[in-house]
Amino acid sequence: MSLSQPIRQTMLYGFACLLLPASAYANPLLQQTSLSAQSHGLLLAALVAAGIMFLVALYLLWSITRLNSQVREQKKPHRRERFRDYLNLLNSEQIQKILRIKKLPLLAGLLLYGSSCFAQQTTVVRKLINDPGIIITILLIMLPLLAGIAIMAIKVLNLLQQQRNENNRREAGEFANYLQNEADEATLQTLRDRQAALDYRLSGQELTGSGAPKDNRGLITYINHEEHLPFFATKKKAIKRPDIDTALSRLVVAFIVCAAAWLVIGTSVGEYVGIKFVSPDADHISWLSFGRLRPVHTNTVFWGWASLAMLGLGYYIIPTVSNTKLYSIKWGWYALILINLAVITGNICLMAGINNAGGEYREYTWPVMALFGIGLALTLANFFKTIARRTTHEIYISGWYIVAAIMFALVITLVAYLPWWQNGLGETIVQGYYMHMGVGMWFMFFTLGIVYYFLPQQLNKPIYSYSLGILAFWAQIFFYTVIGTHHFVFSSIPWWLQTTAIVGSIGMIIPVGAGFTNFIMTFKGMWHKVADSYTLPFFLTGIVFYLTGSLQGTAEAFRSTNLLWHFTDFTVAHSHLTMYGIICFFAWAAIYAVLPRLTGKEAPHATIGAHFWLALVGLLFYTIPLMYGSTLRGLLWMDGKPFIESVVMMAPYWLWRAIGGSLMWLSHLFFAYNIYKMLDKKATVDIAATAVAKLEKEYQQAPTPIQ
Repeated sequence: MSLSQPIRQTMLYGFACLLLPASAYANPLLQQTSLSAQSHGLLLAALVAAGIMFLVALYLLWSITRLNSQVREQKKPHRRERFRDYLNLLNSEQIQKILRIKKLPLLAGLLLYGSSCFAQQTTVVRKLINDPGIIITILLIMLPLLAGIAIMAIKVLNLLQQQRNENNRREAGEFANYLQNEADEATLQTLRDRQAALDYRLSGQELTGSGAPKDNRGLITYINHEEHLPFFATKKKAIKRPDIDTALSRLVVAFIVCAAAWLVIGTSVGEYVGIKFVSPDADHISWLSFGRLRPVHTNTVFWGWASLAMLGLGYYIIPTVSNTKLYSIKWGWYALILINLAVITGNICLMAGINNAGGEYREYTWPVMALFGIGLALTLANFFKTIARRTTHEIYISGWYIVAAIMFALVITLVAYLPWWQNGLGETIVQGYYMHMGVGMWFMFFTLGIVYYFLPQQLNKPIYSYSLGILAFWAQIFFYTVIGTHHFVFSSIPWWLQTTAIVGSIGMIIPVGAGFTNFIMTFKGMWHKVADSYTLPFFLTGIVFYLTGSLQGTAEAFRSTNLLWHFTDFTVAHSHLTMYGIICFFAWAAIYAVLPRLTGKEAPHATIGAHFWLALVGLLFYTIPLMYGSTLRGLLWMDGKPFIESVVMMAPYWLWRAIGGSLMWLSHLFFAYNIYKMLDKKATVDIAATAVAKLEKEYQQAPTPIQ
C-alpha cells in the first residue's frame, strides 16, 4: 500500500517549506548578519507555526484519502465475502434476533440508506530579516491563520466522521438486505454454530487436549479486517469491566479533565519560560517576567495537574478496594471546586505580583492555600468514612498510602503557613521541610498508592509482596520526614541538623529499594504483556525513574556533591526527573487504565504512543544536557572562574532544555487529545449492530400475516 499522489506532493512541498528557514540559517551570507537572540526566537516560533500548519494539512489529506479508499472498497463486487466477515462480528443476542426474524417472512422489503523548485540566490536582504518587527508581523498574521486552520480541521473532521457514519449505515443496509433476502440455509447454520460458540462457557479443562485451530468456542472477540500501514504496533484493548456508579464516574472524569486542562496550561507557561533562557528579550511585560511566570508554572502543575489527577484516581480506588460506595459524592464535588478555585485565584495573584514572599513552591498566599487545604480536608473525611464502612476485612495497601498522603499534605501546609516558628533560620528550616515533604509525602506517597492498585490490575496478578509494600511505607515515613535540610548544606543551620538530613537521605535507599523490587518482581512472568499494552510502558518508565531519580536525590545530599551541584541547574533536572518521570508517568498510566472503564471508549493507540515517546524523549533531552552542563558549571565555580563565563558556557545546554521542554509540551497536547477521544460522545456507526437493529425494527413494524 503506497501513499496517494496528493499526499506525496503535499509532503514534498511541506518539507521544502520547512527546509527554507533552515537553509537560511546555514547560508554563509546570512550568518554574517547580526541576528539578535530575539530574532532567532521569533524565527523559530514562525518555523514551528508553519510546521503545525503543514502537519494539520497532511493529516486532513490522509483522512480524506483513507475515507475515499474505504468507499471504493465498499463498492467492489466481493460483497458476499465482506458480509460473511460481518457475520463473525455479531454477538449471541444479535444472532438470536436474526434467527427469530428469519422464521417468519417479512411482508415489506428493507429500505436501504443511500446517497446518491528553487531559483539561484544572488542577494540577501539583511536588515529586513533582522528586524524583529517584521518577524512579529509575520507571527501576528500566522496566528489567525492557525486559528482558521484549527477551525477548518475540526469542521472537516466532523464532516469526515459524518460521511464515514453514512457509509457505514449504507453498508449496514446492504448487509441487512443480504441477511433478509440472500442468506441461505448454510448461512443460517453458520449463525447457529456461531451463537453456540459465543454462548460456550469454559470448563477449566480445555488445555488437556488438542483441537483444530477453529473458533468454535467463541474465544475470539475482536477481529480487525482493516488493512493499515504497519507504523504502529497493535495493542490489546481494555477489558470490559462491571460498570461503577454513574455519579462517581462523573466525579472521577471531572477531576481528570480539570487536571489535564491544568497540565496543558501550566506546561504552556513552562514552555514560554524555557524559551526565555534562549531568547531572554522575548518580551518586556511585567506580568510575563520570569519571576512571575516561573511560580505560575510550578504551582499550576503541582496543585492543578498532579494533585487533581491523584485525587480523581483516589476517588476511584478507595471505594473500589473498600467494596462499598463513596460516602459522599457531594463532598467530592466541593473538593474539586475548592482546589480549582485555589489554583485560579493563586495564579491571578502571582501574575499580579501578589505572593507569599516565601520559599519555592510556597508562593501562593495563605487564603489561597486555605481553599486547597479545605478541599483536602473534605477528601480526607470522605475517604475515612468510606473506608470505615468497607465490606472487606483488611484495608488494602493503596488505602494506606492514599490516606496517609492526604494527612501529611494537611500537616505540611499548616506547618508552612502558620507564622509562629518562621523567624530567621526557622523559616529556612520550614522551607526545606515543606518543599521536600510536599514532593515525597504528598505526591510520591499518593502516587505509590495508585501504582499498588493499578499495576497488579493491569498485569492481572497480585502484587509481588505485601510485606515489602508495608516496609516501604513505614521506612519512607521514618526517613523522608527529616531530609528537607539537605538543601541547605553549608548554611547557618546547625551542623547536626544538616547531618541528620544527609543520614535520612541515605536511609531512603531502603524504601526505594523495597518499592522498586516489589514493582519489578510483580512483572515477573508477565514481561510479554508490555508489548501488547499501552498502559504498562508508562508504568515501567515510572518505575525505572522511581529508582534512578530517588537514588540521584540521595547522591545529591552528600556534602561533596552538594558543593558541586548546589545552585546549578542540576537541581532543576533532578526535580523534573522525579516529578515528571515518576509522578506524571504513573498518573498517565492510571488515567489510560481507568478512563476506558468509565466511558467505554479508548484513545487511538497511535496518539497514545506519540504521547509516550514525546514525553520520554523530551524528558531525556531536558535532563541529561542540564545535568552534564551543570556539572561543568560547578567545576568552573570551584576553580574560581568568573560567573559570567559559566553563563556563556550553559547557553547550548539551555537550548537543549528548550528543545526537550517543547517535546514534553507537545506530548501534553496529545494527552489532552486522548482525553477528548475517550470522552467523545460521537460514536462511529457499528455496521453489524446497525443492520440487526434495522432488521428488528422492520420486523416489529411489519403487519402480522393472516393465518
